[in-house]
Amino acid sequence: MRKYTWIILVLVPVFLLAQSKPDALKLYREGKYEEARQVCLSELEQNPNNMDSYVVLCWSLLALKRWGDAELYAKKALAIRNDPRIIEILGEALFYMGKNKEALEYFTQYINLLPDGSRIGLVYYFIAEIYLRQEKLQHASISMSTALLYDAGNVLWWTRLGYIYERLKDYQNAIAAYNKALELNPLYADAKQGKERILALLRDSTQ
Repeated sequence: MRKYTWIILVLVPVFLLAQSKPDALKLYREGKYEEARQVCLSELEQNPNNMDSYVVLCWSLLALKRWGDAELYAKKALAIRNDPRIIEILGEALFYMGKNKEALEYFTQYINLLPDGSRIGLVYYFIAEIYLRQEKLQHASISMSTALLYDAGNVLWWTRLGYIYERLKDYQNAIAAYNKALELNPLYADAKQGKERILALLRDSTQ
């Protein structure tokens, strides 16, 4: 009996320790990005090759808009392993820093490595925004349309597609995209304003 009591006394503290250990991913999903960042850094001190810790750390840094730090840690992680999640993160960090060419290269790598990845729609959205910055409007329309295949309920993406079509002077498709955004959210200001711009333009052209 004493033997079993001793085993229980040993296991209980271990169980409690496991229960009390902070979960970085849970903190991240709860929007506690700074706490998640600190937990990940602590985990990396214990295990410098923990890719999951690098991923959640970099996601947290992106959420905190610390683009440079996200780039730094993502490159450290890539030196350990060519992880598609890290490649996508690096693309995002570079995108937000305006490094369009480099960002596009990493996003393309992600698509090639993980064509059905969980962030594939987001990657096509970023690619569309890069092409829009570069005034490659046809490329932008294709990429944004592709993004919407993965998330047809994204109001922002429909609105941005409407804007791209508006820039292309493809007003019929622009209005259709703005209408789709407004179906999803009738109060979405950018979509309402975009549609009103086109309708006003079309009215003026018939007068």
